[in-house]
Amino acid sequence: MSRTEPQALLDATGVAKSFGAVRALTDASLHVSPGEVVALMGANGAGKSTFVKIITGALRPDAGTVLIRGKPAQVGSPAQARRSGLVPVYQEPSLIPDLDVADNLRLGDTPVEPFRHWVSELGIEGLRLDHMIADLPLATLRILDLARAIAAEPDVLMLDEMTAALPTDLVEKVLKTVRGQADEGRGVIYISHRFTEIQELCDSATVLRDGRTVGDLKIEAGAEEQVVELMLGAKIDLGKAAARARHVNEGAPRLSARGLAVAPKVTDVSFDLYPGEVLGVVALEGQGQDEVFEVLSGFRKATGGTLEVDGDAVSFNHPSQAIAKGLTFVPGDRAEALMRERSVRENIALPFSARLRDWGPLKGRQERARVAHAIEKLQIDTRAQGEVQRLSGGNQQKVTIGRWLAHGVETLLLFDPTRGIDVRTKRQIYPLVRELAEQGAAVLYYTSELEEVPLACDRAVVIFNGRVVDVVDAADADEQTLMRAAYGLTEAKAAS
Repeated sequence: MSRTEPQALLDATGVAKSFGAVRALTDASLHVSPGEVVALMGANGAGKSTFVKIITGALRPDAGTVLIRGKPAQVGSPAQARRSGLVPVYQEPSLIPDLDVADNLRLGDTPVEPFRHWVSELGIEGLRLDHMIADLPLATLRILDLARAIAAEPDVLMLDEMTAALPTDLVEKVLKTVRGQADEGRGVIYISHRFTEIQELCDSATVLRDGRTVGDLKIEAGAEEQVVELMLGAKIDLGKAAARARHVNEGAPRLSARGLAVAPKVTDVSFDLYPGEVLGVVALEGQGQDEVFEVLSGFRKATGGTLEVDGDAVSFNHPSQAIAKGLTFVPGDRAEALMRERSVRENIALPFSARLRDWGPLKGRQERARVAHAIEKLQIDTRAQGEVQRLSGGNQQKVTIGRWLAHGVETLLLFDPTRGIDVRTKRQIYPLVRELAEQGAAVLYYTSELEEVPLACDRAVVIFNGRVVDVVDAADADEQTLMRAAYGLTEAKAAS
């Protein structure tokens, strides 16, 4: 079928979108025919979220066209997209928690009887319209969102990680129902990191990489290898892995997790992190890595499993308790870690002045020298040192890491520290992370860029669907191996 034939349900062509200087999409295209389920796939940062938001009206594109049944779609808002026949179900529930089910249906002009029918078909029994949304579990909310979308009788249904929070019995009902929608002539866009579901449900896949559509292929035997190759592509050279001896993990670990669970996403995460080691964490979006770091840094309570720091069992109710045990968290959003209106030197010196009465100019010559050494070593641009917010994103990130290089740290939890920064700055950050480890720190390093693992880490654990599914030595951590594990293909192969 030609991409320009009017009977196509959806044709998005040449879609581009920038946020300031950042090009999120440069040339993204997607085609959905009647009766077809299309998987939209791509590694972290490929542009899937931006593309979906444009198609469903949450964002306006800078360029490109979106056609529904051959006619330009009015997708200036989600409501317009729905009226055009494209109805999304996003990762997070779109129901208002302070209202009951009936009020939410009225807000979306959802017909009640079809909604009731699909709720029952999807496996939820006993739902009352006067149930408050805030009182319902997440799995039920996901089903309600899907039932509401199907009740609208869309031309194209868009599902983003629909099954991520569902138990197995509900997953089976969802896949059967979605397939039934396609068999009735509707189109479906399906986003999932579970390749076994894609193989079972989808007819074809569209793959994004670096904001571009790089391939359309049929889902058939061997398709997973093609998908992985398309998602990886030719990568920017970030440098070569440092020639160093891998750490032999002798003695007691600094940090141990056993069977860590955080409802509803994380079910079984176990690892040991040793002094002097950089342990990578690899996972695609939404696989539970955020929750793991939140538990380790005291921002969230675990619902199961155990944690030990230097052999002592711990359970954190507040970030201050994690800090007291030597666990320091550097979030992915550097704005959360910086005093944006303070200077570079003040930000780096913050751990020296943790107590209010110590705030002010650094008193010790050694402390001043360590701050100056960190600034010089990281080559931080201090021309705008009056306010750190005036620095580039890369320089801001170097400040967050330089703080601990100057002060020293026992256990450093780094969450995607190189996200959104240039290649040159990345090459500066890897040896800094290594230096912290060589000083005796234990570093847990989540990265959304697979090529970073052999450059910065000694080992890596791969999390899929809330569980550790593989542990890889960095010397063997090529991108294909990591990508397969991150998509659950390692687990699927073992099961078969």
